[in-house]
Amino acid sequence: MRVAMFGYQTWGHRTLEALLSGGHEVVLVVTHPKSEHAYEKIWSDSVADLAEANGIPTILRNRPDDEVVRRLTEAAPDLIVANNWRTWLPPEIYDLPRHGTLNVHDSLLPAYAGFSPLIWALINGEPEVGVTAHMMDADLDAGEIVLQRAIPVGPKDTTTDLFHRTVDLIGPIVTDALELIASGTVEPVKQDRSKASFFHKRSIEDSRIDWTWPAADIERLIRAQSDPYPNAFTYHRGSRLRIVQASVSAGRYGGTPGRIFIPEGDGVVIVAGADARTGRNHGLLIERVRTEDDRELAATDYFRTMGGYLTGTP
Repeated sequence: MRVAMFGYQTWGHRTLEALLSGGHEVVLVVTHPKSEHAYEKIWSDSVADLAEANGIPTILRNRPDDEVVRRLTEAAPDLIVANNWRTWLPPEIYDLPRHGTLNVHDSLLPAYAGFSPLIWALINGEPEVGVTAHMMDADLDAGEIVLQRAIPVGPKDTTTDLFHRTVDLIGPIVTDALELIASGTVEPVKQDRSKASFFHKRSIEDSRIDWTWPAADIERLIRAQSDPYPNAFTYHRGSRLRIVQASVSAGRYGGTPGRIFIPEGDGVVIVAGADARTGRNHGLLIERVRTEDDRELAATDYFRTMGGYLTGTP
C-alpha cells in the first residue's frame, strides 16, 4: 500500500521501520521538530533522520497546516499510520486516504487515552499494559480497535522496563494491522466508552511525592519515574531530593506523613498515608536517593540521623 506516516520519537521510529520492512511505499512522513520538553527528550530516536535516510519526503511541523494537507493530497496515500503524533489531526487529514488513518497508541484502549499511558498505568497499579491499533475518528484515541496486544506488569517493573517491552510490540502490530486492512479482512471493534479514561501530558510537578499517599502508591510512583525519566522527588531541609529506589517497609509505623523515622534493612523508613496516625500503615523504605548536585547515595548514607520531615515544598 501507499502509506503516509505521522509520528515522533522512538514510537514513530519503530512504526516507520515496520512500514519500510513490510514493503509498503511510504510516500510522506510528517514529524515534530526536536523538543526540549523533559519527557520528549527521552526515547528520542529521530523519525526525520530515518525518513531522510530512505529518501522519503519529510515535513517538520508541531501541528498540521494547509501545506501538510496539500502535500498529503498530492501524495495520495491509501492509508495514514500515526504513532505518538502530539497534536490533533483534523478530519480533512484522517479521512483523506481511502482506508482512513490507523493510530497506534501505547495503552489498552479505551483506558489510558491521551499522554504518558505507561507511567499513569504503573502509578495506578494496573496488572497489564499494551499497545492498541485503532482507526482514527473525531475523538482522541477513541476509534474502532483493529488489534490489541498486552503484556503483564511485574511487581518490580519500572516504566523503563514496560517501555522496552511495549515498544517491541509496535512492529508486529503495525505489520499485522496493515495486512488485515490491505486484505479487506479487518473487523474493527467499537470501544466501550463507559470504560474510557483520558490522561494529560506529564510535567515535573507530577513527580512530586505526596506523603499522604499509601506507601505502596508512592513506591509505584518511584518505579514509574525510573531513569531516564525525571525521578519522583521530595524536599529535605529545603533542597530537592530525588528518590531513585524504594520499597514498602516490612513493619508498620505510626505518626505524621513524611517523618524520617527509623532504619529498616538496607533503607530508611518514611511514615506514609493519610491515616498514618493509626499506626496500621506500612512506611516507604527509601533505599537510594539523588541529591540536587546529582550525587546518588544509599539512603543509609544520606540520612545520617533520624527525625525531621520530607516535605512537598522547600
